[in-house]
Formats: sequence, structure tokens, C-alpha cells
Amino acid sequence: MTKRFGIDIDGTVTCPTSLIPHINEAFDRTLSLDDLTEYDLTKALPDISPDAFSKWFLKAEPAIYSSSPVVQHADEILEQWKDDHELFFISARSYKHIDLTMNWFLEKNIRYDHIELIGSHDKVKTAQKFNVDIFFEDKHDNAVMIHEECDIPVILFDTPYNREPIPQGVIRVNNWLDAKKWVNEWLIKTT
Repeated sequence: MTKRFGIDIDGTVTCPTSLIPHINEAFDRTLSLDDLTEYDLTKALPDISPDAFSKWFLKAEPAIYSSSPVVQHADEILEQWKDDHELFFISARSYKHIDLTMNWFLEKNIRYDHIELIGSHDKVKTAQKFNVDIFFEDKHDNAVMIHEECDIPVILFDTPYNREPIPQGVIRVNNWLDAKKWVNEWLIKTT
């Protein structure tokens, strides 16, 4: 039975370290992923105002999105699922980046059924609108809200910035291989 997968892009399909080289170059830092213990990146840059960081990020977005590598195994696992399930990518990216985003998917040879750029981290309404059966996310509060509001399992990819406690129904995984294992077992139980 076909399932509809809701999938975040940044930090989920792209490597969660994608931003770090750009931040380090722009702000003359040597940050690593382990330094990012909160989703709010300004916490790792206490001497940079949130406004200054936001202005920089808005200018840097196209370069960051275009150069983001695919996280290990995501492309091959998504390819395995593509023929049997619908892949709906739902991202907080602004819609103005739709062409750049679609080109990135084309360049990385990642097939999709739909890409929705909502310009906000609140993905609950979009997950409901598209009636997704499961969601893949790296932002802790998104994962919890999507699970609780949509009553669906949410796969949360473990990073230093999302280690708060999670409710049952949000499944923390280390990588896409772990995600595939959990999803394949879930598919057997739900079909």
C-alpha cells in the first residue's frame, strides 16, 4: 500500500553540516556540528546580533542551498522508496528558492512527487494539507508538533541541536540506514 512521506530538506536530506563552512567563512569561526547545541544558530555566535545573522543568512541562502551535499545514504534510500511511495518534500525555505531547490534535486538525481516551500517552520498545516503518513525532520519542536497534531510517526535525525526529550511516536535515528530499518518495519505493520 502506497504511503505518502513528508520529508524536510535542510538537515534531513542535506547534511546537517551544510551551513557550517559558510558560517565559519563569513564570521571567521571554526565551528563544528558539535558546537551547534541549539537550533537557533545565533546561540553559537553570541557576539553577532540576531539581526546581523539574519541579514547575512538571507544573502547567503542561495549559495548554501546550491552547495549543500546530500547526507549519506539519503539519496539511495529515497530512490528505493520512490516507486512504492509518494515523496513530498516540505521545507521552511522561502518559495523564492523553488527553482534553485528543484535544480538541486535534479543535480542530485533525487526524484520527488512534490516540493512545497512554505517559508515557515510551522509544517503542521502543510503535513495535514497533503495528508502525509509519516514525516522526516531534524528540528525537534517540528517533529514533536507534527507527531502530536497529525498523529503520525515522525523520524527525527539526531544532531547536537535536537537532543531534547521526545514523546513516543517521534523516533530518533542516527542516520538514513536507521530510518530505513524503522520505516520498513512500520510498513510491514501498517499494510
